[in-house]
Amino acid sequence: MANGTLQIKAISGHAGPVAGKNTSRDYDVCKLIDVTTCIGCKACEVACLEWNGYPFRETVFDNTYQTMPDTEWNYYNLIRFNEYVDEAGNLSWLMRKDGCMHCADPGCLRACPADGAIVQYANGIVDFDQEHCIGCQYCVTGCPFNIPKFNPTTKKVFKCTLCSDRVGAGLEPACIKACPTGCLHFGTKDDMKDLAETRATQLREHTSHKDAGVYDPPGVSGTHVIYVLHDINHPERYGGLPKDPRVPLMVRLWKGPLKWIGNFGMIAGIVGVALHYMRFGPKEVQPEPTEKSSPQKESEK
Repeated sequence: MANGTLQIKAISGHAGPVAGKNTSRDYDVCKLIDVTTCIGCKACEVACLEWNGYPFRETVFDNTYQTMPDTEWNYYNLIRFNEYVDEAGNLSWLMRKDGCMHCADPGCLRACPADGAIVQYANGIVDFDQEHCIGCQYCVTGCPFNIPKFNPTTKKVFKCTLCSDRVGAGLEPACIKACPTGCLHFGTKDDMKDLAETRATQLREHTSHKDAGVYDPPGVSGTHVIYVLHDINHPERYGGLPKDPRVPLMVRLWKGPLKWIGNFGMIAGIVGVALHYMRFGPKEVQPEPTEKSSPQKESEK
């Protein structure tokens, strides 16, 4: 998809105008993950490592076919394997491709105090710039999906970028190119939503998955990575996918009302000092009292 140069929509810790605004015609992009057709081949994991230049690492056996217990700073993409047994004793093997959701209202960007460390492009991609990262890890606390990961060696935070370098050059993300089953799709947000809804309707009408639906949580104003799930009512069964993700309250307060209250308090302090100066004038230095001679000292003279 030809996006050309990506236009920045928002920047972390940046109060001024966004450079280059309204200079391009970027449109919302989206990755669709149809978990009902995922076979757990992990081709997307390999493609992600190769494209980002990370070496293959030893896997960690955790009593499942899952490669790692969790994503890491150098392992952005992970297929989660989850076994679920319903009330009738039927076993379901629920697999989900886990990675950054690229929220329309990203909690990581809201929480980040470093100017330029996190940027949100007009097409929906949320990217990290490690050169500006100060390693405070506030982005970790601001993310409702537990995605940003800290590198203790470099003191920087990393996550999936949705291959912003490839998308900016008109290419699909590497994981999309590697998927052999058509589980992964990439296009505009509107097209992917239509495709996802069509697939969910097909599952409800022609299979036993009567609760199939599209995961695009409104609590973060939607995401640019969406899922088709067998059971939209219980997303937590898919490796802990939150049912109603939202930016943490403290982050919203800290970067919202509390920030304005703090600014108001600072302005009020400055005004108070100015009014005190205008009313009473500058504080003058009082002369030190001189020591008076005692009668004894006078007689000695």
